[in-house]
Amino acid sequence: MTQEKKQEFTRRLTCCNRGEMIVIMYDILFAYLEDGIEAKENGDYQEFKRATGKAVQVVGRLMDDLDFSYEISGSLYAEYQFVKKLLAEAVYKNTSQCLWDAKRILKNLYDGFQEAARQDFSGPLMQHAQQVVAGMTYQKGSLTETLQGSESSRGFLA
Repeated sequence: MTQEKKQEFTRRLTCCNRGEMIVIMYDILFAYLEDGIEAKENGDYQEFKRATGKAVQVVGRLMDDLDFSYEISGSLYAEYQFVKKLLAEAVYKNTSQCLWDAKRILKNLYDGFQEAARQDFSGPLMQHAQQVVAGMTYQKGSLTETLQGSESSRGFLA
């Protein structure tokens, strides 16, 4: 994953609510799956294995965050478990087809979580985060971003 992608995800995480957090986690997962598919096409097994391992970590995090007081969590857990098996199979069989299959399965869930996130009007999870304003000024070939509310001291005051 490129540094720009990581920064984009970080920016999105600073202002998201609960519903958007799941959508962002899926976006991160899809980015790792794409990295794995691209690495396989380029013949880079180590990068393929690393990207697939990162995808497994994200799926594990999604599994850990399930709230089993809701009935649907059992079904989601089973699907996530199946996806983890597919990702493991991709590594030991050295094939990207399993990544494509995992992506196809997760796409259906992703669409559902996107719709749920659109209906979630709760506040952002992170309080007192810097706001990023994009597009206030332009440079040739790039978009300038400005941080609002930035203070000289962002850490703990002891």
